[in-house]
Amino acid sequence: MRILLVEDEPELVAALRTALGQRGMLVDHVATLAEGEEAILAGVHSAVLLDRNLSDGDGLRLLPYIRARKTAVPVIVLTALGETDDRIEGLDAGADDYLPKPFAIDELLARLRAVLRRSIELAPDFLRIGLFTFDWQNRSASVGGQPLGLARRELLALEGLLRRQGRVVQRATLEDAVYGFDDEIQSNALDMHISRLRRKLRDAGAQLEIHGVRGIGYLLKPAR
Repeated sequence: MRILLVEDEPELVAALRTALGQRGMLVDHVATLAEGEEAILAGVHSAVLLDRNLSDGDGLRLLPYIRARKTAVPVIVLTALGETDDRIEGLDAGADDYLPKPFAIDELLARLRAVLRRSIELAPDFLRIGLFTFDWQNRSASVGGQPLGLARRELLALEGLLRRQGRVVQRATLEDAVYGFDDEIQSNALDMHISRLRRKLRDAGAQLEIHGVRGIGYLLKPAR
């Protein structure tokens, strides 16, 4: 899962990157409205965390830009402007949730799970294929009830494949799911993540196969 963080407080950025990263999420950070507009154009994010007091204006100005692109990506406003009128203004502007600062990281994570559950992208809560189960809410995979231990980028690659299971996923689409704006991508890095993921699925008896499609990408489907 890839999150866009539009925030200009370095300490909060560092804390959120650590907290979300520990839960296997990929965080792209920008600090201004202008950078936020460029990031939204990529169309690769599952949710947006949006500050209001940015150096080039009120973060709420980004909401019409997001909604004009006909995207259902949920937006949570994170701001020091926490009065009732401020909250009403943010929600009326198109935010899915509004969380005044300071806030507890655990509460933000709970609210993030809630808005993602409401999004089309994460329905239903569980994906089951034979003995394999993926919990979209907690972002965890298991086989026969036993957790499948995956590194962060393996988990991100698996999510990208599961969202399009039975269809060929282009290599560029998977790279967008696995790597952030600031990541340097080695030529064979994605292949290495897929290779390890394929081995872990096989060793766990998941009965899922990842097939490479030459010159295009990868295909995930049940084993025969």
